[in-house]
Amino acid sequence: MSKTRIVHYINQFYAGIGGEDKADVPPEKRDGIVGPGMALSKALEDVAEIVGTVICGDSYFSENEESASKVILDMIKSYDPELVVVGPAFNAGRYGVAAGGVAKLVTENLELPVVGGMYIENPGLEMYKKYGYFVETGNSAATMKKAIPDMVAVIKQVIAGEEVTGYVPKGIRVNFFAEERGSKRAVDMLLKKIKGEEFQTEYPMPVFDRVDPQPAIKDMKKAKIALVSSGGPVPKGNPDHIESSSASKFGKYSLKDIDNFDSSNGETAHGGYDPVYANEDLDRVLPVDVIKEMLKAGEIGSLHDYWYATVGNGTSVANAKKFGKAIAEELKADGVDGVILTST
Repeated sequence: MSKTRIVHYINQFYAGIGGEDKADVPPEKRDGIVGPGMALSKALEDVAEIVGTVICGDSYFSENEESASKVILDMIKSYDPELVVVGPAFNAGRYGVAAGGVAKLVTENLELPVVGGMYIENPGLEMYKKYGYFVETGNSAATMKKAIPDMVAVIKQVIAGEEVTGYVPKGIRVNFFAEERGSKRAVDMLLKKIKGEEFQTEYPMPVFDRVDPQPAIKDMKKAKIALVSSGGPVPKGNPDHIESSSASKFGKYSLKDIDNFDSSNGETAHGGYDPVYANEDLDRVLPVDVIKEMLKAGEIGSLHDYWYATVGNGTSVANAKKFGKAIAEELKADGVDGVILTST
């Protein structure tokens, strides 16, 4: 029996080219297996073979999507595949968006099945999940050992022509005829809820955090205020290399010698909005000029010596909570009474 021909799409990091410093590499193709394709190939050796790998830098794809898409599609077609695998991209936002974009290309132009893997909060998953069988993965490549078997299981189902399970629902609506009409099912659920019995909702709702507001500051003229932002305001040069999307860290920077931002001392690391105006005058994102005027006028008691910054673009809820907790602990330890929190 002939083996199914697979083409694998990965980014510059998993191809061993480099990290953020090489995210601008244009598309290229390599015959056979590269990077995580080795584990996929070994697990699929009885039913499939990876005949080629297509690689593209995450930044290059996002900044040249139209031209990159054409080149990537031609590269994939050149291998005459029967199935395409993208990723796994875990929680890498730009990689996820690129992998999803490739899945859309393949689905719409080649009409081939696509299997991939992403973290549930990766923006690429929400944007492109209907274009492939995407397995839910962990937050980082540390979960690669679990991601590969999960993807392999789905790939084998697709190859065998079986009903495919184990992937994130695509969000495609289909008609379903229930034995009982909706009004009766709703009343039955309500009665079970009233009685404290278990029931299964037909439309699960997302769960959101509810944070109780803190008491108002009684006297602003005695309050110590800090500045925190998810809009990516960083010193010129982005010394901590905070990612433009899917941030893995936050920065802490001194305000001691800054009364006003300009193009020489500040910029934004954020990749989710046009940075031109922020890079001209970072006070538009982090209002240092205004807060220092208020300080001189005695409208606030004091200003914390440091500002904290990260990038909210594509950043996972888990990381955002971790950043918030760490920043809050430092601010409390430094006697801060209130925070001005800016976004984009």
